[in-house]
Amino acid sequence: MVQQPILIVDDEVEMRIAMSETLKHVGYPVETSHNAIDALNKFKKGNYAMVITDMTMPKRSGVELLKDLKALRPEVPVLMVTAYGTIETAVEAMKHGAFDYILKPFKFDVFTFVVERALTMAEERRHAAPPKSAEPAAAGAMAAAGEAPVPEKEIITADPAMQQLLGVSQNIARSKATVLVQSESGTGKELLARYIHAHSERADGPFVAINCAALPDTLLESELFGYRKGSFTGAVQDHKGRFEQANGGTLLLDEISEMALPLQAKLLRVLQEQEVDRIGGKDPIRVDVRVVATTNRDLFKRVEQGQFREDLYFRLNVIPLVIPPLRDRKGDIPLLANYFVNKHARRNARKPAAIGAPAMEVLCHYNWRGNVRELENVMERALLLCDAKAIEPQHLLMGGGAGALSQPRPEPARTMPATTAAAATPRAASAAGSATVGGLGIQVGMSMREVEKKLIFETLRKTGGNRTQAAKMLSISIRTLRNKLNEYAAEGEQFDLDLKD
Repeated sequence: MVQQPILIVDDEVEMRIAMSETLKHVGYPVETSHNAIDALNKFKKGNYAMVITDMTMPKRSGVELLKDLKALRPEVPVLMVTAYGTIETAVEAMKHGAFDYILKPFKFDVFTFVVERALTMAEERRHAAPPKSAEPAAAGAMAAAGEAPVPEKEIITADPAMQQLLGVSQNIARSKATVLVQSESGTGKELLARYIHAHSERADGPFVAINCAALPDTLLESELFGYRKGSFTGAVQDHKGRFEQANGGTLLLDEISEMALPLQAKLLRVLQEQEVDRIGGKDPIRVDVRVVATTNRDLFKRVEQGQFREDLYFRLNVIPLVIPPLRDRKGDIPLLANYFVNKHARRNARKPAAIGAPAMEVLCHYNWRGNVRELENVMERALLLCDAKAIEPQHLLMGGGAGALSQPRPEPARTMPATTAAAATPRAASAAGSATVGGLGIQVGMSMREVEKKLIFETLRKTGGNRTQAAKMLSISIRTLRNKLNEYAAEGEQFDLDLKD
């Protein structure tokens, strides 16, 4: 996680808020700007970890802003977002050094994934020594390629099932067989792909990754297979696709389930023939690439639904691997929690903090929908909030606290202990040992979702039904509050006050 804020630039208020709330939810500091001129002024005065900008804005476009930003600090990644995407505009953005390019409307988990990748790659480049020999390349080409030095990244586990999975991964790493990893989001699918690469005979070769869900079909085709100069407007030079960039190494095809059917047919041919046809090219190009594909969906079910080619499924599923979700390996939670505290203490120049027993009990009983990624975000946040003291439940901010998005977390399969209920609010935390908390009717054994609901209703009663004031008191957006109330109404909940903004 970063200390410097991410700057979001968009002239549409709702989109600006949506992107900001999404990133705040996963723990990133955010600043916003409504146009390119204001954004450039902020960029000159402050230090930003990343910039996310709309392409089409009045007075000055996102591409013009991109040029200005790269002229000032080329190392800062810039993500382009637009509702009017074409290959030509994408190529122009990449040419001027954009890290990536995604289309509105987009899935927010895809958006978060691309942001995390940009920040990770920027961090790795800052700490990596320059390669001994490398072909010169434009900054934009390197960003577009998705290449970065593959650092020694540990997979932290004491779980027998995970250790068995790593043993299998080491054994198959030496082969050229295609690997398919089907697991939930946040379990570490890319980390496992890098683990396989690091234990293979290709470890000295490139590790190249591409998110198949983050790019429109036409752009994904050109990024995967490359194109020849003049093959379309904006193709001002030959471009190597990801397969060529990964030659002699490993190619990660992330979210493979989201690839369009026509592209699946072309991918199948590349896997079978080990050669690619660039767009506009005349002769096929031989490649030697080991492919690892990942998805958080049931790919065979997609085959049955006619959304994924059966022949491609069997070609990818030579070695199937499944990473257990964090809730099925609870013994890893204390190990990972302490690891992340120490990791982010080093990154943020803080002293490592001990995790108190009540906080650890909360962590071990939580459902972890976001798996290891969510746990890491929670532990970094707790480290920064505990002020070098022991981490307690109130530092975790889990459940319906500040920064929650409109999407509800799934209710855990089992109810939480008293310490978990205490984590919902500072007021609750002060009375963790009692059967009820204040006048809210919060009781030991009550689920986090029920605690959240009671807290929202009580706050609205105190404001006389004023949603704007209630949202401020709860440290959430008015939009989040409206969505929560709509959810409760759909469940049959009734509220005895007239609501107003």
